[in-house]
Amino acid sequence: MLVHSRSGRLAVQAAFAAAFLPVFALPFLVILAASFATGWSGALPSGATLEHYREIARGDALDALVTSLLTALAAGVLALVTGTWAALAAHALRGRTRRSGLLARALDVLFMLPVAVPSVVVGLALLVAFSKPPLLLNGTPTIVILAHTILVTAFAYQSVTAAAAHLDPAYAQAAASLGASPARVLWRVRLPLLLPSLTAAAGLCFALSMGELSATMMLYPPDWLPLPIKVFAATDRGALFSGAALAVVLTATTLLVLTCVSRIRTRAAYR
Repeated sequence: MLVHSRSGRLAVQAAFAAAFLPVFALPFLVILAASFATGWSGALPSGATLEHYREIARGDALDALVTSLLTALAAGVLALVTGTWAALAAHALRGRTRRSGLLARALDVLFMLPVAVPSVVVGLALLVAFSKPPLLLNGTPTIVILAHTILVTAFAYQSVTAAAAHLDPAYAQAAASLGASPARVLWRVRLPLLLPSLTAAAGLCFALSMGELSATMMLYPPDWLPLPIKVFAATDRGALFSGAALAVVLTATTLLVLTCVSRIRTRAAYR
């Protein structure tokens, strides 16, 4: 509801700040402060230092960051392609016949199933399924990327499904009436109209993959160590301040990529 009075707007802003600061902003500020601290025995941290970030630069944390980026990019692209294809297929099936409608609902259930179950279940399922020939993926980076793809595809599917439901079919019908093939209609008409939703889905898939931990813990090989595993390992052995610095690097990298994706999405929306 819109608030027109100045006092009402101030009240809404004050309520938003009271809810946002302690619930959302404060935890991130605590992690940021801890990443520069050498101790924290009182209300505030003590002993400001950059040593934790120097350790990141000198150690293998940068390799873990690159691994996370490569995993998230690969999983994001695969999830976006798979989710978009499935969403458009389900959209085409809806409203045709009863059997087609049932098939579209089956696709909804199939792609939302990984979200409905814990991610450790997905990790265990992949571990059991691909630990023996003929498809032996256990101990390879492929199984980690596959797990991330399965976990984030649902978000791409839902985003494109919602956008496709609001597309005006007149554009595609006009292109088809002028002789454009179905592939050309898809490539030149439907996908450009869906571009804002596609970029939003890509950003969401990337961010979720960058922070995925549970399934990754069960599947990662020693030579493919994503950064969330490093964060967990550091905090598990009691190195909270080093873990906080790793978490800041992970968050900053994710936000940087999302900012770039947001700029692409804004340009796509104005097209």
